Amino acid sequence: MLTAFRYRLRVRYGECDAQKVVFNARYGDYIDLAATEFMRALGFGAELLDGRLDYQLVRQTTEWRAPAHFDDVLSISVSSPHQGTTSFTLAFEFRRAGEDTLLARSETVYVLVSPALVKTPLPERLRAGLIAGAAEVVTCHAGWSP
Repeated sequence: MLTAFRYRLRVRYGECDAQKVVFNARYGDYIDLAATEFMRALGFGAELLDGRLDYQLVRQTTEWRAPAHFDDVLSISVSSPHQGTTSFTLAFEFRRAGEDTLLARSETVYVLVSPALVKTPLPERLRAGLIAGAAEVVTCHAGWSP
């Protein structure tokens, strides 16, 4: 079985509360980073940078199961369970790198927009990329290896 795209990052001290637990609002930041790296892995890096591909978050839900701590390396898996006419959903699962325990799960709905911020249909190339995913691809900004 193939594994979903994974993005790895190391939790920094400033992202934690006084107990050295990742502050819940930081998960939105982590999701944004993981979504961008997922899009790069799908081959849309240039379009993201020059504005040909832009999307807005319209809904985000997160369920926390266990805390992440300062200096943990988080492995965030990303997949796209749904593609609509102008929207798509990305699902994120947070684990410590090298471990199976689920720390958090999030689902985010995005709407594709034009440069004038008007909803626009998903191009077939994007839809196909989201459906295919980027299985077995790992982007690591944590300096971690198994």
